[in-house]
Amino acid sequence: MAAVTMRLPAVRAPLGSSAPRGAEKHLVAPGDTITTDTGYMKGHGTYVEDDKLIASVAGVVERVNKLVCVRALKARYNAEVGDVVVGRITEVQQKRWKVETNSRLDSVLLLSSINLPGGELRRRSAEDELAMRDYLQEGDLISAEVQSIFSDGAVSLHTRSLKYGKLAQGVLVQVSPSLVKRQKTHFHDLPCGASVILGNNGFIWIYPTQEQKDEEAGGFTTSLEPVPLSDREVISRLRNCIVALVSHKMMLFDTSILYCYEASLPHQIKDILKPEVTEEIVLEARQRLLDLEG
Repeated sequence: MAAVTMRLPAVRAPLGSSAPRGAEKHLVAPGDTITTDTGYMKGHGTYVEDDKLIASVAGVVERVNKLVCVRALKARYNAEVGDVVVGRITEVQQKRWKVETNSRLDSVLLLSSINLPGGELRRRSAEDELAMRDYLQEGDLISAEVQSIFSDGAVSLHTRSLKYGKLAQGVLVQVSPSLVKRQKTHFHDLPCGASVILGNNGFIWIYPTQEQKDEEAGGFTTSLEPVPLSDREVISRLRNCIVALVSHKMMLFDTSILYCYEASLPHQIKDILKPEVTEEIVLEARQRLLDLEG
């Protein structure tokens, strides 16, 4: 008979702000007045009424010169050119794949926007079109970069760099896109023995760090070798740490994930998601980040 863990309800202590000192965010709810200064221009998430700039969504006020917009705290992914995304192939169409990327509309990966196996540079032929399912088929996970955005908001992707392509063995974690911090690189080989791809669209891929990159395959071969138990344990611990950070609305980037991982080492993997353990390791990771910034 399986053991059941039970706990009595307890009052949780309020958590302090995770923002560095002096960098608290200006949060607004729908209907809140942002400013009465008529010199500002309205951006996304705002509207003007009675010479007042008012928020139409709940989120963080962002100002760029005279442009004011509100970035929603919880919303579908809004793509920007150059973003790194993790997506799932949903359909194979003529000369293109449809990709689920957590945005309002399915994204598009054109046959002309991928590396051919072997890195060949040539025009795509009818034979390539017939072999599309040999490269990517429904259900496959890929990493890609946002190449352009269509007028209706749909996203065009490309995988022309060898760091992008088909994803093999690992774990996918889906979080709110607003919690993924924008950085120069979103591919991180962590010192604990696993790697993460922090997709700007809120899809995070955790996988064993590869000894060497296979650059001859053009990003379409996937290793199906058994993953050692030690690597699976590291991946599971990282996954639970990311879930713990998300539960406390902490921003996700390589340092915050690594600090949370190190704080979780005294605990068993399955215990990380217990509320009292989650709170302990997240508070420790948050304090280390504040010390680093201070």
